[in-house]
Amino acid sequence: MEPRPEEDGRTALVRRRADGVTEALLPPPWDVRSRVIEYGGRPWAAAGSGTGTLAVFVHCGDQRLYAFRVERGVRSAPFPLTPVSSVGGGLRWAEPVLDLQRGEVRCVLEEFTGEGTGDVRRVHVAVPLNGSAAADRSAVRELSPAAHRFVSQARFSPDGRRAAWLAWDHPHMPWDAAELRIAEVTDDGFMRQARTLTGGPGDPVAQAEWSANGTLVAACEDTGWWNLYAVDPDTGDRRSLYRADEEFAGLQRLGLRWFWPLSDGRFAVLHGVGGQRLAVLDPDRGELLDVPGPANEWLPHLDAAGDRIVGVAAGRHSPYEVVEVNAASLTVRSVGPEPRFTVGVEYLPASVPRVFAGSDGRVVHAQVHPPRNPGFTGPPNEVPPLVIWAHGGPGLRAPLALNPEIAYFTSRGIAVAEVNYGGTPGYGRVYRERLRGQWGVVDVEDCVVVAQALIDEGTAAAGRVAIRGGSAGGFTAVLSVAACDLYACATLFYPVVDLLSLAAGETHDFESHYLNTLIGPKHRTDLYRARSPIRHADRIGVPLLLFQGTQDVVCPPPQAEAFVSALSSHSGRYEYRTFKGEGHGFRRQSTLMACLEGELRFYAEVFGFAVPQVY
Repeated sequence: MEPRPEEDGRTALVRRRADGVTEALLPPPWDVRSRVIEYGGRPWAAAGSGTGTLAVFVHCGDQRLYAFRVERGVRSAPFPLTPVSSVGGGLRWAEPVLDLQRGEVRCVLEEFTGEGTGDVRRVHVAVPLNGSAAADRSAVRELSPAAHRFVSQARFSPDGRRAAWLAWDHPHMPWDAAELRIAEVTDDGFMRQARTLTGGPGDPVAQAEWSANGTLVAACEDTGWWNLYAVDPDTGDRRSLYRADEEFAGLQRLGLRWFWPLSDGRFAVLHGVGGQRLAVLDPDRGELLDVPGPANEWLPHLDAAGDRIVGVAAGRHSPYEVVEVNAASLTVRSVGPEPRFTVGVEYLPASVPRVFAGSDGRVVHAQVHPPRNPGFTGPPNEVPPLVIWAHGGPGLRAPLALNPEIAYFTSRGIAVAEVNYGGTPGYGRVYRERLRGQWGVVDVEDCVVVAQALIDEGTAAAGRVAIRGGSAGGFTAVLSVAACDLYACATLFYPVVDLLSLAAGETHDFESHYLNTLIGPKHRTDLYRARSPIRHADRIGVPLLLFQGTQDVVCPPPQAEAFVSALSSHSGRYEYRTFKGEGHGFRRQSTLMACLEGELRFYAEVFGFAVPQVY
């Protein structure tokens, strides 16, 4: 999958041919993206079929599942496999797995049963590949009862007799309560006698896979770190495969893969503290071999066939690209298209990971990106402006990988510091759970710790520090300018601004109870009011720049509009820009460019410098 901002923000399905040429399989306007739980999951699958390849995919526009064939280099026209529903959010599909023997594709189905965001069910299904369900919902086979609110795709054992998957229910998030379910698979593919094998509230499972020899392997947090365990499929007993104080998994949503079984009994694994590297784990020998090379960040989308491992990796000066690793020799080669990033290394920041100390002795992880441009020098005896970046999620992490957005600012004389505040995954369970009940407190304090430390050491200057963030990061940013006078301005992308509205259901189903963990029980309206940015508009005395998409269902536009109205009533200084058709996370080239240029102009006005013409 490859994002195409220049093609109206669509995601293209790309293949690499045997002769090394890469090509998009589907022309515009086909957009390969699932909206299951709004964040989606893997939206495509492909397999050899006869003398060609059969592929299925989810088209974002109508969320239907489609299929097409590639035969001798010629692609057939995609045809629909699933129907359209006019009820609520309709029918949505994710994590397809082709079963050519049965002539089906197994998926996770998200089916809306009413108009409310909570009127929804999710279940494992099988869709016929002959198109007979394209206008007939009843032709879709439900493989197991819809016993849980959320399910991941089922993994079948090598002999096909058992299936295992993750499941969780409100009010929990998967990284707090996902349990490992197992069922017997009948001859016709139904999953019967389902039961919980291990995991659940307080003992979450992040991922589970069957090894080539039939061992069920799961990522669990027994030691306070996501490590790998063999799980007895009958008793649920766990046996450690490799123990280390580092993460071998992360926060699951749907379809993320931190490890993947190889055909010889070993595993391709991602592991580390903070950033994760690729390695090959031999559980029998207790041997972990890192794959050499400059890539220090890998996305949790591993796959493998035989001794070939495929993943997506980036380095500090190299963008994310699809790479293939030979599991025997650990050699790496690029298999995707050549990265389209052509800026020389001399224009990229010399990024440095840092650990800062808070007033109570706790550590705060961050990475600092100083300005760098061989053709320009800042004014003498003047430190550059600094922008603190607060990541979203809040259960995401700012990776130490090439980020062209950051380079845009550092090449123009602005320093950036990304703060992986308490609550960020990758640093163990204790660090991640610092945000429990403390969202809007710990994250705000940790950003202040980093900003103040950089001021104290002379890297930044008082009065020349800004803060920016998107979604949950926007929440942190706007609370930060309301809480202290350290920041001169803030840039907000589709921010969370009204916790009471979110708690009342003005968001999507997946995160509709997330605040129970981050803030507290919903009946604690005092906490929700105290930490809602919209309630503190009168305390914001610095300029704000706010960007919002009109189709955002995670942080809906009415919340941003109410916040702007509150700012207006208190004579707050702000600029509010909306982008028609954009959702939660901007995708179109015109939008991305407008935001970057608008943000640079905003800082130029606040900090009093001319916008450098570096193009």
